[in-house]
Amino acid sequence: MASYAFAANVTHAEYDRSLAWAALLLVSIGLLMVYSSSIATAEAARATGHNAAFYLIRQSAFLTIALVCAMLVFMVPIRFWQQGAPWFFMGGMALLVLVLIPGVSHDANGARRWINLVVFKVQPSELMKLAVVLYAADYTVRKNAVMKSFKRGLLPMLGVMLGVSWLLLREPDFGALVVIAVTTFGILFMGGMNGRHFAALLVMLGVGCVGLVVSSPYRMQRIFGFMDPWSDAYGKGYQLSHALIAFGRGEWLGVGLGASVEKLHYLPEAHTDFLLAVIAEELGFAGVAVVMGLFVWLVFRAFAIGRQAALQERFFAALTAQGIGMWIGFQTLINMGVNVGLLPTKGLTLPLMSFGGSSLVVNCVALAILLRIDWETRQIARGLSV
Repeated sequence: MASYAFAANVTHAEYDRSLAWAALLLVSIGLLMVYSSSIATAEAARATGHNAAFYLIRQSAFLTIALVCAMLVFMVPIRFWQQGAPWFFMGGMALLVLVLIPGVSHDANGARRWINLVVFKVQPSELMKLAVVLYAADYTVRKNAVMKSFKRGLLPMLGVMLGVSWLLLREPDFGALVVIAVTTFGILFMGGMNGRHFAALLVMLGVGCVGLVVSSPYRMQRIFGFMDPWSDAYGKGYQLSHALIAFGRGEWLGVGLGASVEKLHYLPEAHTDFLLAVIAEELGFAGVAVVMGLFVWLVFRAFAIGRQAALQERFFAALTAQGIGMWIGFQTLINMGVNVGLLPTKGLTLPLMSFGGSSLVVNCVALAILLRIDWETRQIARGLSV
């Protein structure tokens, strides 16, 4: 009886409808564009049974699972995530170790980033992004009294992040490492980290990234391809040059939905990493502007929800909300930067839109937590219990 009353209360309570609609519009546009961008790839591949709708069917199944998970997660109080944050983080670490075991992991393009579960594959680095947000928020709240101290506040988290970094580089997944590192230390900074320590940490991260690039031939090739894609348009600069061609063809209003030429085996990973380029070609600047506007609103609302939670002194909820906004916003910025040639290729998907089950499910779960934070904030403002 109590559970029924709780469910009814959730159903009729206010929540951030604009945030929910922005997310639904993004996943809907993503589903449509995944289908449009993957038709030629699906028809040409034996593994898909030459079924043009193969990726559409898969993405629809992922979306259904994601929405069911999101609805269930919305029912879970935020205190549960705070209490379980260390355990979720350790579970994520265990999965990162598991993915490195031969026979368990699935290899693709020289990387081991997926655990093969026969029916589908799980990408632990996607799960780790959410686990790190929860853990960093919980850590900051627990260590609030010593956050200004390097030895007692920053050093323990730095040691943990070095372990995560080592595991991610073993896959390798440099893009996920950058997103996780920036999100984690962004949460620590918002939670009261010493400004000088934060500045020093940024310098260390910058030096570390340069060192990783210089020490890795394939990363150096990506940098050279990014700096001048036209010098080797059929080699190192192939992806970027065709992405730029797609943007150029789209102009203001695009060539029309389904009419992209670049998706016809010219632009690699058109339905994953370079989905935005196909959107630009088919829907033009107008389509890209709509997508960018929806992401900007989503990030803005995440920080606004976090600010409202902070005013109620619900600091874990506040840092979690802003951490989710930072994570999705930063990953979106990187993906878009790669597509337009402002950043070297990272292998990061466009959140909520690109093809991929792990990313879609985790992103939807994160947004459900964000909506739950907003719902609880509104309930508390009315003097109701959560």
